[in-house]
Amino acid sequence: MNIPDRGFGKSKIFTSHGGNGPPLLLIHGNPMCQLTWHKIVPELIKNFYIVAVDIRGYGDSMGPKDGGENHINYSFRAMGSDFKFIMEKFGFDKFFVAGHDRGARITHRLCLDFKPNITKAAVIDILPNRHLWKNVNKDWSLAYWHWVFMLQPYDFPEKLMSSVSPVYFMKKKLSKPGIGIDFCKKTFKEYVRCFNWKTICASCEDYRASPTCDLEMEDKDFNNNNHIDCPLLVLWGKKSHTEITDGNVIETWRKYCTNNIVGSSIDGGHYIQEENPKEILKWFNRFF
Repeated sequence: MNIPDRGFGKSKIFTSHGGNGPPLLLIHGNPMCQLTWHKIVPELIKNFYIVAVDIRGYGDSMGPKDGGENHINYSFRAMGSDFKFIMEKFGFDKFFVAGHDRGARITHRLCLDFKPNITKAAVIDILPNRHLWKNVNKDWSLAYWHWVFMLQPYDFPEKLMSSVSPVYFMKKKLSKPGIGIDFCKKTFKEYVRCFNWKTICASCEDYRASPTCDLEMEDKDFNNNNHIDCPLLVLWGKKSHTEITDGNVIETWRKYCTNNIVGSSIDGGHYIQEENPKEILKWFNRFF
């Protein structure tokens, strides 16, 4: 779907949709695409109208070549604006949203920017962007090495990332300690296909926005008590860095919410929607 320039440059968002029931928007993370939901969508469409998207510049979506002032064109606000536009075009004024990784951060932003439209939200395996940047330490730096690398000025990380085989990079990026990459046997080739110059540039701009314009917006929201008002589901992997490195997940999210929070750790690592889809489905069906 073509998205007009609404202050963040033009984009073209690859979207898949269908099903029966209330609308549920699904947003993937880095370095993936909407295919990451393939193990749960066949069941979800029985109870929800699913809208699965590729983030601007990721997968088969296109984003602006220029990151904009202070990287605003690849901010979570820009990405969230894309998806709000898409849901409007489909006729959905109110909808559920769930995101993993970067998609969960976009979900957080959607909940702040479009409060009347988001009725429930789920974030998978993250803590708030603001919390992470305010609590940088040695363990964080080791676990989040790619954050600090990918935010370096253009075109240093882009050229280094594109200089290695996509297969090699994806194996290293997706394989977490104690997890490996067996969870994505059916999706690995697609993630490799999508690892190209266009996607590399977009993802680096995404990460450059994180400690700049994204953090500035989040500081302003937090200091003005603008928090998530809708019910929130928080899920994370027991073997993931989210709890091991960052501490008490639920209690941290409570600082950013005014409403009810439910959730739990799930057996698996960072990519639990592919590692443990049955548990994700159980929680989604119960919560939404």
